[in-house]
Amino acid sequence: MSSSLIQLLVLAGIAVFLILKLRSVLGTREGFEKPPIPLDDVRPAGKPRRDFEVIEGGPDRDITDHVADGSDAAKALAGMKMAEPGFSVSDFLSGARGAYEMILMAYEKGEMDRVRAFLSPEVAETFDEAIKAREAQGLTVEANFVGLREMALHDASFNRDTREAEVAVRFVGELTSVVRDATGTVVEGSPTEIKRQRDVWTFARKMGSSDPNWHLVATGD
Repeated sequence: MSSSLIQLLVLAGIAVFLILKLRSVLGTREGFEKPPIPLDDVRPAGKPRRDFEVIEGGPDRDITDHVADGSDAAKALAGMKMAEPGFSVSDFLSGARGAYEMILMAYEKGEMDRVRAFLSPEVAETFDEAIKAREAQGLTVEANFVGLREMALHDASFNRDTREAEVAVRFVGELTSVVRDATGTVVEGSPTEIKRQRDVWTFARKMGSSDPNWHLVATGD
């Protein structure tokens, strides 16, 4: 018997041994077998499977980031959103920030016509009277808006029947202001001294209206 034949017999014997060993460890598959159970279907025996409904909800961060959850103001803001789903408190405050600077500077400089569309008739009249009184004394104002130091939603109310909404915002602005008399002499303020202006302004709008503009309806401090 040649050496090559002996090697083939030895290799064949080893292969048969390995096959028998694997059968004893792994077992064999014969006939019909059930398909493997998906992992998401595995559950303890005896417990029926339940179909859980995912409930979306919880606090609206667009509201609770600005007012206390469950407060009257929060309920009012939620009502505004129901009446006008596209309404965003954060976007409103961003617009209020720009409106504050624009209206405040228009008043300081006596240029109310460029912001009159954003004022209620009562507020416009109050501003006009103050400007006329200033001009009657021969006074002029030079003002520059430095920036907004603080801004926060102060209060909110909503009438579900009329859809009338009001939102009060507290501002702390910083500006320089100089008041001069008819001769140009400074009678108040300084061009280099920054003063803080504290205001609480109330804006109103009918939710769902085609007019997207809010109007300034009240001022206070």
